[in-house]
Amino acid sequence: MKFKIMRLAVGSYQTNCYIIFDEDKKAIIVDPGAQAKDILNAVESEGLKVEKILLTHAHEDHIGALVEIKNALNVPVYMGEHEVSLLEEGLKNLNMLMNEKNEKFKVDHLVKDAEIIKFNDLEIKVIFTPGHTRGGVCYLIDNILFSGDTLFMGSIGRTDFPGGDYETIMDSLMNLMKLPNETIVLPGHGPETKVAFEKVNNPFIQTRL
Repeated sequence: MKFKIMRLAVGSYQTNCYIIFDEDKKAIIVDPGAQAKDILNAVESEGLKVEKILLTHAHEDHIGALVEIKNALNVPVYMGEHEVSLLEEGLKNLNMLMNEKNEKFKVDHLVKDAEIIKFNDLEIKVIFTPGHTRGGVCYLIDNILFSGDTLFMGSIGRTDFPGGDYETIMDSLMNLMKLPNETIVLPGHGPETKVAFEKVNNPFIQTRL
């Protein structure tokens, strides 16, 4: 099945929110970090029917618009099973640091490593990638990886926030480097990249290869 991806850079941290949709106009939103109205307007302008919201992790710059969008669309939220503790305190999910409202939301599905999420004829594979947070995940659809804040073009996610750990994120990155070289990486911030490019140009990954 063919699908398209729309990217919106939202909020003061320019978080990449992705909208994935197929020929039937069914859609998934990944990391609605801010600017809920802009995200909802994009959905409406394309005539999309959103079925799921996927979260790579629970930092405020990736979930800031979640409550408003979930309430507007009434769709289930998916998140890694080990990420729940990050929502318990505003300080842990950077809510306090970013001066955002501490809105509570329900996670409908806690996903496990290697779990498959169905989206029409597509299969979305969950890859557990702790290190930036304790319970962060990436999502793989065909040859496209939504890497959240684990992997960026030429860089990696910070590990100095609560739940972060450098050695852990490096292990996660080495796991991602096992993906085919042609895998396209769509990160939580900044431009897209490819696994092959990161193997050669990412100084963090170079230390482990």
